[in-house]
Amino acid sequence: MALLRRIWVQIHWFIGITAGTVLAVIGLSGAVLSFRAEIVELLNPALHRVPAQAAAMPLVPAALLEQLQAAEPGRRVAALTLYAEPGRPVRVNFAPPPGERRGETRLVDPFSAALLPEPRSEAFFEFVESLHRRLLMPRDTGKPVTGTLAAALLVLALSGLYLRWPRRPLAWRNWLRIDFAQSGRAFLWNLHAVAGTIALAAYLVSGLTGLYWAFDGVRSLVDDAAGVGRAARMRRMEGGAGSAAAPVRLDLQRVWLSFQRTTGGDWSQVTLRLPARTASQVEATYLRAAPEHERARNRLYLHAATGEPGPHERYADKPLAGRLVNSIYPLHMGTYWGLPGRILMMLASLGLVLFAVTGWMLYLGRRRTNQAVRAERARLGLGRSASAPGAEQVLIAFATQTGHAERVALQTAAALQSAGVGTVVKTLAELSVDALLHFRKVLWVVSTFGDGDPPDSARAFARRFAQQAGSHLRHVHYGVLALGDWHYATFCGFGRKLDHDLRSQGAQALFPMVEVHNGSPEAIGRWQRSIAEAFDVRGAAWPSHAAAPAERPFEAWRLVRRSLLNDGSQGDPLFEIELHRAGATAWAPGALVEVLPPHPNGTADARSPLAPPAPRSYSVASISSDGCVQLLVRQARHDNGLGVASGWLTAGAPLEGAIEMRLVANPGFALVDEDLPCIFIGNGSGFAGLRAHLRERVRRGHGRNWLVYGERQSAYDAFCAAEVARWQALGMLARADLVYSRDQPERRYVQDRLREAADELRRWIADGALVYVCGSLEGMAPGVDAALGDVLGTAGLDELIAQGRYRRDVY
Repeated sequence: MALLRRIWVQIHWFIGITAGTVLAVIGLSGAVLSFRAEIVELLNPALHRVPAQAAAMPLVPAALLEQLQAAEPGRRVAALTLYAEPGRPVRVNFAPPPGERRGETRLVDPFSAALLPEPRSEAFFEFVESLHRRLLMPRDTGKPVTGTLAAALLVLALSGLYLRWPRRPLAWRNWLRIDFAQSGRAFLWNLHAVAGTIALAAYLVSGLTGLYWAFDGVRSLVDDAAGVGRAARMRRMEGGAGSAAAPVRLDLQRVWLSFQRTTGGDWSQVTLRLPARTASQVEATYLRAAPEHERARNRLYLHAATGEPGPHERYADKPLAGRLVNSIYPLHMGTYWGLPGRILMMLASLGLVLFAVTGWMLYLGRRRTNQAVRAERARLGLGRSASAPGAEQVLIAFATQTGHAERVALQTAAALQSAGVGTVVKTLAELSVDALLHFRKVLWVVSTFGDGDPPDSARAFARRFAQQAGSHLRHVHYGVLALGDWHYATFCGFGRKLDHDLRSQGAQALFPMVEVHNGSPEAIGRWQRSIAEAFDVRGAAWPSHAAAPAERPFEAWRLVRRSLLNDGSQGDPLFEIELHRAGATAWAPGALVEVLPPHPNGTADARSPLAPPAPRSYSVASISSDGCVQLLVRQARHDNGLGVASGWLTAGAPLEGAIEMRLVANPGFALVDEDLPCIFIGNGSGFAGLRAHLRERVRRGHGRNWLVYGERQSAYDAFCAAEVARWQALGMLARADLVYSRDQPERRYVQDRLREAADELRRWIADGALVYVCGSLEGMAPGVDAALGDVLGTAGLDELIAQGRYRRDVY
């Protein structure tokens, strides 16, 4: 399946960049032709309706023909087109001169038979029509070329549908939502895909009808199958009344009276094809007074001398196949569905220009990225493998759709090598699952493509890896950098799924997964710092152009309150910390703060010359409208004293003193913008991230919330109970499960409560609920993972992760 998809990707790209530009020309010319008649009529109002002379009546066809032949001696009239609407000019087709395919077409005054002037702009539209149908080439050459382009349009439309088929095809948002908040390549791809989906039916119709007109063999095959081919038509004519082997003298007056009598006057437009020298019948092709569409033509054959009616082919009497063949032109133009259809086909034609532009932009962007990757490899001197002799080898595996993940992987390898750490760089496409058994440390740099899927090249590995069972990767320590765009519902879906599968197979995280929105410099900076700490290579030299741009600086915040929340608890002390800063500062629910602990010399100046300890991250427990940053900080106690950061915040820093910190976006734990149900699960200080979300949901009036929160004892650790009760009283918390693990003989945790509420949990998930988990990485988070897997099934949990509906902030 992955190979098939890659093949179709290449086919789609190849046809798009070769035929796409010419299709744009055909589409633009088609859009111009969409309202040709109306434009010509607007520019030539005098030719639309000829004013009648006093007491004048339109000439009957016989008189009209007689006066035309007298005025134009030597020119044979091949056909007359008359209209029931009073004053409409008659269209006259003259027989072509010897050696030419088409004769001249002119408009004639229906009262005097005088030739009217050529309509303005007609030459322009003839040029545009030749461009649209034959690309200005001779007929025998141009038609096959445009027919081939019609086939290319069909392949582009169907391959595009296949390539963007989402995981949930019945969810209309996956098909039709254009996200204008996106930018760059993500927006172009979204616009290209959604517009293609909207125009898909129009392109299928245009392509199929284009094939019909372009290839005579296709047209004959279709016509014969529908019973309307030339041979069938000749048989009906030959078997009709009034046929004769010898030429006859045309009596157009009798023919016209017979036509009126046979049709009962039910016509709005009729073309009378007059017999050549060896013919004996007049073919009257007409539209009824209220036609089904502009090409719902009826044919009546009349004896040229007597007017005796012969075969009468009514559109309404034809079988479905015959009616469809007669409708090919209205289908192509959109007039089959009236004015809305014409407008839709015109917009779809203009859309071909959009596809050509966005397709080329996507192609050139991808090419630039690939060139940059090749230049990066050459500059860094990296092949697929690079290692320092005698050093531990670190596997750096990447999965990329556009080349960005590969660049980051190469830059990571270069930085580690500069510090003497050996590396092996591989794509997931060339990495076997068994190869992981040979590495103790693995770094993953992966992109998400489409609806939470891995990039095309990584699909086979991802499928095989997800099927592994057991804890055979317990020896592996890993880090994941997930690249994505948080405007997608499945933000970093593949990275999250990979992280989940690694943990399920016993691998241990070196640091929490780093999620990157659209190349966020702050997130890339976190990745670089995490690498430096995990491998103790703080002197690693990142390529200058790979170093993250300037991050948000640390700022001084004033510590105004420090409250112990769990006095008497069996657990370590938990404090609520409140900090203020002058000036407006805003952040989104789910955000983090990075606190800079004091230097070993007792200062807290991030600019002083000794290397400072790494910043510590905490979930923000308040929202912007609270006017302050609140944190829930568990005091960490070690044999040699309190933790560096937690000790500073909970005991060391003086009230009203300065705390150096900065706010950091946390897109992987972002609040959902819509009023969807949300399930919040956490324990201990993890209530911080859940509280910020719940406060904001309450402020917005989104009340379908379910809280599952665990602590030790209700007597000492129920610090959140009052706020939870207030939310319930307001109707903003549909369900609250506060689980105290040590209030009963047997230990009970949040994961146990989830299993007990399995039926309701499944109902919430079926209703589109998002699951937020905040708390300890050890114990609680894996337990919740296992419980969700038991309740939803492995496939259900995988889908939840891939859809971006399982959001975690664990530490």
